Order: sequence, then structure tokens, then C-alpha cells
Amino acid sequence: MTAPFDFQPIHTAMKRYVDGNLLAGVSCAVLRGQDLLDVHHVGLADKENGVPMRDDTIFRAFSNTKLVATIAALQLLDAGKFQLDDPIERFIPALGNRQVLREGATSLSDTEPATRPITIRQLMSHSSGLSYGLLDPGTLLFKAYAERQVLSPLLSLSHMMEALSGLPLASQPGTRWEYSVASDVLARLVEVVSRERFGDYLQAHILEPLGMVDTKFVVPAQDLPRLAAMYAGAAPTNPMAPGLTRADDWPYPKAFTVPVPSQSGGGGLVTTLPDMVALMRSLMPGGKALLKPETLALMMSNQLPEGVSIRFPTVGPVPGKVFGLGGAITVKPSAYDPPGGLGEFEWGGIGGTHWWINPRHNIAGLAMTQRQHGFWHPFSFEFKRLAYAALGH
Repeated sequence: MTAPFDFQPIHTAMKRYVDGNLLAGVSCAVLRGQDLLDVHHVGLADKENGVPMRDDTIFRAFSNTKLVATIAALQLLDAGKFQLDDPIERFIPALGNRQVLREGATSLSDTEPATRPITIRQLMSHSSGLSYGLLDPGTLLFKAYAERQVLSPLLSLSHMMEALSGLPLASQPGTRWEYSVASDVLARLVEVVSRERFGDYLQAHILEPLGMVDTKFVVPAQDLPRLAAMYAGAAPTNPMAPGLTRADDWPYPKAFTVPVPSQSGGGGLVTTLPDMVALMRSLMPGGKALLKPETLALMMSNQLPEGVSIRFPTVGPVPGKVFGLGGAITVKPSAYDPPGGLGEFEWGGIGGTHWWINPRHNIAGLAMTQRQHGFWHPFSFEFKRLAYAALGH
């Protein structure tokens, strides 16, 4: 591609993860501005059938969907349909009059009233007080979300909001970062405000304008041979333990291959590397912009209260990482981050698809695999560090 840059260290490193039986295959890309400097595929999309990773391999996007849902909602903000600090109950009444679990609560009834309504800004920055019922097994809200089937693929977005109604919040709105179903609420907001089904809105206003031809909620039958197989690692607590087991029926049987009522804004899309490159370009200077410049700048700036950082139930706080609108922001690079990573805007999916943009350097990258619990897997950190180094940062 472009001669001055040496991306061979990236290619060598990604091959090492494949050869070590940690990943079946990896696709990755590096951009500087609108220029696609490197695209690389290594390994297999389907080990059992010997299908190589290619440009047109389809990946389960999982939480990369959140970026698309946030962009959709921000388009409606740009159109003047609402303000960021509007209460969500103005558009989705089921989310009004919230109760909040007290600290140390032992039952769902041990609550206090919310001191303020949930705002659209809080939904975009995962500070709404909502939970996920996904990452904190054994907790009251995990059980409650499961009993209400909040994440069921059989629930439409409107029915999901009804399932959420009456469930207490994990914290007072605007006080804590907690990964949650907030992006699904944003998807429902898009439906209410646009009066279109979420998927129809995305198709008309994001996917078609950007030429994202393979980004959908279900893989068409004729394209199923292009869908990468999903794999589980050998040990959930040790991402570097070699060994992969096929797990196509995760998170539910026939996921992404048959239509379901859910059009999840939090994790429902499939996509390809070229489609994600098109999305990255739209968020960088000189691209086909879907949002106003000031809205893009807001996306990539911290929206959390002073002193609040990202935290996950199993790992605790993640120092140096805050959250904008639809992605995390590095305010203090850690040992895992590139030295030049300050100001980076990024996120990924639980199946191992990652994107990042650094507006300070006008660079971006994508690394995509299909491995359970592949979010912030060591391969993605190494890819990023080597990409920054190749670009001189």
C-alpha cells in the first residue's frame, strides 16, 4: 500500500495468535485520515471447513452496534428532535418514575426514589443507572433482568422497554458508569422520534449513505457461507490459554442467521471489515459526515462526572478511561495503551471486534475476530500498540 509505513510487525503478531490457537483468524485495518494504509487477513473464518479470512467475511458486531445506534440518535439531535439533557421519559414513558436500589440491598423492593430522571446524554454515556443482566451474575439485577427476559431476542424494542419498566436502577442517574442496555433504549428512541423501525432508519440514514452493504440484523441465506464461525476460548479467566471450541449457537441458537423481533441497538448487527472502515471514515475529517462537526467533537469528549471512570463488575474500575457518546476515551494511557493514545475514542464487541479513532493524530484502526469474550483481548491491545508505532505515535 503506502511505502513509508512498515506494518509487517502487525501481520507477524496477528499470525502468532492464530498459530498459537488463541484465535481462528483476524482481519485488521489501519487508517490515517481517509487513507486506508493497511488491510490484512490471517487465519481462518471457519476452521472446520477451511474457509480463510477475507475482505467479505461477515462478523457478529455485538457492541460495535452501540456506535451505530448512538450515531442514529445523534442524527436526530442534529435535526433538532430533542436535546441531550431531555428526560427519556418524555419519549419513552415506561422509563419514568424510577426507583434505585439502595446500597447493599438484598431485595428488589429495597429502593429509594430516583433523584432525577434519566437523560439521553446519560444513556449515550452509560451513566443512566440502568444495568445489563449480562456481566454481573449472582446480583439482584442480573436475576431480575433474566426473569423479565430483558435481553430476549424475541422482544421487540417497545416490548423491551415494557420489560424494563418497574425494574429498579443500579445507581442514581448521572452518578456512576455502568455498562447497560442504554443503547437499546437509544434504538427505541430512534423509533419513537423517527416513526420508523430501527433497522429501517439505519438502512436509510447510515448504512445506505455509507455503502455498508453487509451490515444487517440477520445474515441473508445466500451469504451464510461468509459468516465467520464463533469460537470459545479454552479458559474464560485466561485469555491466553490455547484452545478453541466452536460455539456458533452463542448467545442463542441460530443467532444472527434467522430473523427475530429484536433489533438490538446494543448488539444486534453483523458487519464486515470494509463496512466498518466506511463507518470510521465518516467519523474522521474529510469523510462523508453523518453528523455536524460539533456533534462529532462532543462524541469524542468526556461526558462523565468528575472523578468517574469506566468500571466492570468483574474487574472493577478501569483507570484512565472515561466515556463520551458511544465510546470510551483515554484520558491517561495505561501500560496496555500506546504511549500516544491520549484522547483516543474506542470500543468493541464481546465477540472480538474492535475500533478506535485518535482525533489528535487523525488515525484509526480496526481489529476483528470471532472469539467469545474477545473484548479487550490481548490481541487487540497488541494490534493497537503496533499500529500506533508504525504510524510514528
